[in-house]
Amino acid sequence: MNIMVTGCAGFIGSKVSSLLLDEGHVVAGVDILAHSANIRLMEWRLSPLNQHPRFTFHRLDISDTDSLRTLLRGNGQSGPVKAVISLGALAGVRSSVENPKAYYEVNVLGTLNLLELCREFGVEKFILASTSSVYGAETDGPVSEDADSSRPLSPYAASKKAAEELLHSYHHLHGIDAVTLRYFTVYGPAGRPDMSVFRFIRAVAEDEPITVFGDGRQRRDFTFVDDIARGTAAALDVPGFDTFNLGNGSPVVLNDVIRMIESAVGKPARIEYKDRHPADPMMTWADISRARDLLDWRPSVPIEEGIRRTVDWYAENREWARKLN
Repeated sequence: MNIMVTGCAGFIGSKVSSLLLDEGHVVAGVDILAHSANIRLMEWRLSPLNQHPRFTFHRLDISDTDSLRTLLRGNGQSGPVKAVISLGALAGVRSSVENPKAYYEVNVLGTLNLLELCREFGVEKFILASTSSVYGAETDGPVSEDADSSRPLSPYAASKKAAEELLHSYHHLHGIDAVTLRYFTVYGPAGRPDMSVFRFIRAVAEDEPITVFGDGRQRRDFTFVDDIARGTAAALDVPGFDTFNLGNGSPVVLNDVIRMIESAVGKPARIEYKDRHPADPMMTWADISRARDLLDWRPSVPIEEGIRRTVDWYAENREWARKLN
């Protein structure tokens, strides 16, 4: 299948693109490479993809309708694009509070633009990367896909929920097979520098203090990026409209993750605790029974192994990775 992956130079997008190529698909990768301060990380992710004969990279903004229209007419390898995996977005809860307009423009209007082009060119499938943040309110147990997602706590979560609603409307009106994937706390090698696991590993390795917002007893459903990529690729086989949680299904206390990092790096952490942000829930916990039953998907990388792999990647690339914003 000829598939367009937006955000292909991103943390998850690059992993998904690589897996699709391994499965024999043709991939048209789209990314604006917007974060110039971290361009080295994006180039690292893109490098193996650009060496693959069934991958083409297109430096495009998802708001650039004319260029995307040209791409959707044909990737130049195997005819028109048959599926879009939308991974190009602005992520981050706290930064969305500071700049909500940008999140709306990219995550909502960008999704609308892609859906309009899919309607125009008869693209059969659309997979949207969403987030556990749409569930918003506190929970004392695992959340299933039918849990209330009408009260997001941040502009980021609200923008993703709005994109989900657009996806449903285009499925209803135009018959596009549409799948929403709600990711839970993705981590792993070459991850986002603003996420906790990357920040903590770098801080411990470089003898810098770790900032923890809250008392460290909050729990997160940390999910290894390779498992997320497998679940995303599996969603290509889902007909109609559906929504799936992709998480580890077993939340871990943040302080325990720090201890795992200390052990893997071989150094103690210096922790500075600050007030918890009001947009941060105390716990995320995915009910993954639907993904297990309908996608035949389950996570395979335990948190201890995932942390070790991520620490090993940082050590191998420390010379430039320590300078990332």
